[in-house]
Amino acid sequence: MQTNNKRNLSSYKLASLNLIVMANTYTQIHYQFVFAPKYRRACISPTWKEELHKFITGTIQRHGHKMLQVNSMPDHIHLLIGMRPHQSVSELIRSVKSESTKWINEMGFCSGTFAWQEGYGAFTYNKSTVSVVARYIANQEEHHRKIPFRDEYRQLLDEEGIYYNEQYIFTDPG
Repeated sequence: MQTNNKRNLSSYKLASLNLIVMANTYTQIHYQFVFAPKYRRACISPTWKEELHKFITGTIQRHGHKMLQVNSMPDHIHLLIGMRPHQSVSELIRSVKSESTKWINEMGFCSGTFAWQEGYGAFTYNKSTVSVVARYIANQEEHHRKIPFRDEYRQLLDEEGIYYNEQYIFTDPG
């Protein structure tokens, strides 16, 4: 009986988000997204990054997905989410970037106008590796004492066998 109540509550929550849920559709989709401020400008400050994380978490949740882990460095951000299949990856990231850009600029957190760089990395994981990826994201500060962001990003692409053109790997400041 308890299981039925949980299912009904879950269906209610989805309906309240105006999401169309197809009967007999079961998914488990975990994505890590990585993206950077325009020109990899190191402008995500420790003084407001937690507020940014909360804002982006709210955006992810309003779109019907679940934030599993978020962390940022001054020049990039990592999101690990459980994604529902009602929305495309590109549509979600476009919303996250546009809504957070507007919010950052309204809050006046950066000198000058803030913008996210075009593009993003999207990597999928199975349930057995989600906790490892979540720890990796949580420990970004420690990790980047050893490896710079651009090298980390190349490593992620190489590990996943993703072809990339070096000229399009996040543009350096300057």
